[in-house]
Amino acid sequence: MSSTRALILGVLLDGPMHGYKVRQTLELWGAQYWANVAFGSIYHGLGQMAKEGLLRVVVSGKGGQTVYEITDEGRQEFQRMLNDFWWDLKPIVDPFQVALTFMDRMPKADLLAALTARRGRLQAALLMSERALAGKRAHGAPRHIDETVFLAALQLRAQLEWLEQAIEKAEKGDLP
Repeated sequence: MSSTRALILGVLLDGPMHGYKVRQTLELWGAQYWANVAFGSIYHGLGQMAKEGLLRVVVSGKGGQTVYEITDEGRQEFQRMLNDFWWDLKPIVDPFQVALTFMDRMPKADLLAALTARRGRLQAALLMSERALAGKRAHGAPRHIDETVFLAALQLRAQLEWLEQAIEKAEKGDLP
């Protein structure tokens, strides 16, 4: 939730808005591709942060549209989180690495099928990230947000490159 909290607080730095507008902004930025945002958690996060004093309800509107604004405490929390995110280096936790650990327990044909299938999924994800970048530009997302998509695409390309080598090794019998 900490990434989602920071994203919500950061979006609200632009001014008061309702939950749907926060969600639209994060979708425009493509946050679902690089921040593991569950869009349903935005509404819960807004309510929780309002209870904590990080946000204030400025309009409790018709049709259930509640408008929130960030408080001074929310600004401080955002800055604290942002500083933590810049300076903390955390390992990328990917269940795929668990699968790699036990690749020696798979028949060669199953391993090759799994590696090949993953390659296809990564290629599709890379194509989606390229489309997301084009869509963000067409809809006026801030240019600095492009860097998040560039980084995600580079990570996908790196894994694809590794997979190509792993498939070759597995076909030759050098892996596992």
